[in-house]
Amino acid sequence: MDDQAGVSVKDQVSEAEWKARCDLAALYRLVRMHGWDDLFFTHLSMRVPGPDEHFLLNPFGLLFEDVTASNIVKVDLNGNVLPPSRYGINPAGFVIHSAIHEARHDATVVMHLHTDQGVAVSTQKRGLLPISQLAMNVMKDVAYHGYEGIALEEDEKVRLVADLGEKSLMILNNHGTLTVGDHPFSAYVRMYILERACKIQTMAQGAGAELVEWGQEMQDRVYAQGEAAFTNDFFKEIAWAALRGRVDRESPGYDV
Repeated sequence: MDDQAGVSVKDQVSEAEWKARCDLAALYRLVRMHGWDDLFFTHLSMRVPGPDEHFLLNPFGLLFEDVTASNIVKVDLNGNVLPPSRYGINPAGFVIHSAIHEARHDATVVMHLHTDQGVAVSTQKRGLLPISQLAMNVMKDVAYHGYEGIALEEDEKVRLVADLGEKSLMILNNHGTLTVGDHPFSAYVRMYILERACKIQTMAQGAGAELVEWGQEMQDRVYAQGEAAFTNDFFKEIAWAALRGRVDRESPGYDV
């Protein structure tokens, strides 16, 4: 049963799945609060804990501020909605997220956006540039995927996964940005840093001045200095609790 009658699915799923649903709904609200949403044409997913290859996606057609733990849709790797729901899923979202969840079992959360600044950098031949600390925090971990049109073709999955490899961030050329993480905070903070780096790059380029680019040695140094934000389990938990608190205050009602 979905939430069409205002009924919570909390008592119909495991405690672990309910937590995942609440965390994912909070991520959707955070994306909306940042202004990163694109109506309902971008998508975030989260693997359902347990032995089954199931993951959660937003109900296609609902604005991000209307996504809740109960109306999030659960699907398998074949695209079957489990259990049946009045909501469907974004076909392009399914192609992208099913490919990554099937290939990368460390990818608990996958975020994909189409922001103005992210798309702007994705159109540039050199991609993300080492001109800001934020860019150097992540660019060593950024992969690139060539544009193939709207991601509706099953055979693109192989190339998408191959291009991502073992990295945790991706710029999809002429399309947008993507991050993965083993925890909601890991995927979110990578996206936060990547999106800010893209915004800073486009602002700096628009100012018309000559840009200062740092070499590989500095890029490696800054990446190593910031890596703990993605890998320290204690920090991830307290940081995610703080972000969930922000959502509780500014966009309540997601956890129903």
